Amino acid sequence: MFTLKVDHDIELQLLQRHHAMKLFKLVEENRVHLREWLPWVDTMLTPFDFENLIPIWLNQFAENSAYNLGILYKGTLVGVIGIHQIDWYNKIASIGYYLSKDAEGHGIVSRSVKALLNHAYFDLGLNRIEIRCGVKNKKSRAIPERLAFIREGTVRDGELLNGYYHDIIIYSMLAREWNGMHRIIK
Repeated sequence: MFTLKVDHDIELQLLQRHHAMKLFKLVEENRVHLREWLPWVDTMLTPFDFENLIPIWLNQFAENSAYNLGILYKGTLVGVIGIHQIDWYNKIASIGYYLSKDAEGHGIVSRSVKALLNHAYFDLGLNRIEIRCGVKNKKSRAIPERLAFIREGTVRDGELLNGYYHDIIIYSMLAREWNGMHRIIK
């Protein structure tokens, strides 16, 4: 099983079938919190929904097209982070994440994104990573802004969320920029 040790408190683990109940519980306990920015939340209504989705994620991992990882903080599943849509020809991918309301404010996502960027650039050899956030999602936007990502622009009506379109900001980081920055941002 793939795991990525972030620090003494945080570990990223490849999500597997035995995580289905914990994932469901995480989403169920944070449904209102997550629903504000994640359009899929209303479709995940039972643990079986995750049991059906996890094999797809594992297949993506086996095909080297995506990583879907649980964020474990002090041994407890508190969120999910992933590298998505890996384009090996152009060496481009995106990172997405979500965290339980109770786990916010501890730097968990920032530290996890940094570890995933190091893996993406140094181990996978990717060149460009994007993070896309809702314009009004200040907490999510704080992550790429804190890590010195470049704000490239806004996709107008970029996502349908809870029956309404909203704008998305695209941030990016190139490997050469991270190589220079990651020593400063530790």
